[in-house]
Amino acid sequence: MSEILHGCLPDTTYFETTARSGNQYGVWVTTPPGYAESTEPLPLVYVVDGNWSVGLTVPLIVTQADPFLTVEPYVQVSVGFAGDEAADWAQLRNRDLVPPGEPVSEEMVAAVASARETGAMTAEHADAYLAMLADTRADVFLDFLTEELHPRLQSELRVSESGHGLFGYSYGGLFALYAWLRGGTPFATFGAGTPGVASTESEVFTMLDALPDRSPGSTVPRLHVTLNEVEIFGHLPIYRRLARTVLSVLDQLHGKGLADAISSEVLHETHVTGLQASFLSYLTACRSSAQVATVSTDA
Repeated sequence: MSEILHGCLPDTTYFETTARSGNQYGVWVTTPPGYAESTEPLPLVYVVDGNWSVGLTVPLIVTQADPFLTVEPYVQVSVGFAGDEAADWAQLRNRDLVPPGEPVSEEMVAAVASARETGAMTAEHADAYLAMLADTRADVFLDFLTEELHPRLQSELRVSESGHGLFGYSYGGLFALYAWLRGGTPFATFGAGTPGVASTESEVFTMLDALPDRSPGSTVPRLHVTLNEVEIFGHLPIYRRLARTVLSVLDQLHGKGLADAISSEVLHETHVTGLQASFLSYLTACRSSAQVATVSTDA
């Protein structure tokens, strides 16, 4: 474990750690306005894809001080790759965020081939991208978050007993959905922005089939799903397929009697610009005063 480093983001501490798996991670811990003056323990909101997402999501921690919103205080924990691996985050995320055994759709292969042909991806990058999708380990990464990182942060920060959250976007959204379905985590809320369920043969549907119908009076962690308008109606087949598949997931969840545990929103964004908007949508849907009170009561 490396020495603590201070990053350029306000109120943010950065450190690096090596997981039991041998993978190296960088962790940004961002505290909210007024944290230093308070003794109140706070929930942690984990955000994956830290190398990309930290600069877009961390500034939204000021929503806790926005008089027009009711976002309850939280500490943000952004998790990405460290050391030499940080430069390869776009490929390594496939390993960590995609469920084991997840099939690679024809649309995904075609999208990578197109990116290679147009120069958006080098041949080396395209090959590495697909290679990572052939051996995916979201289960190992989720165990790192819940069994290694979370206990460490509990021992080092003022952390509440409940109310923690997990947010991811694209394949990160697939990871959040996978974690919600797998259960047994410390997270009370999950934000899945454009979850990358790109195949009708996805492991998500296997997990959905195994999910028992909701029993009366039982409580379920909150799941918030977003899609972007251009993904649904745009010209790229991979995103249209993804949108259709995500809607099928939501349809099956409703059929399981989980409608009151799920919320969703269509954003006026593209797949690239939707990350920050999706995180804000998650915060307002799952971290508002009324929603937090409901989660606390259920817990």
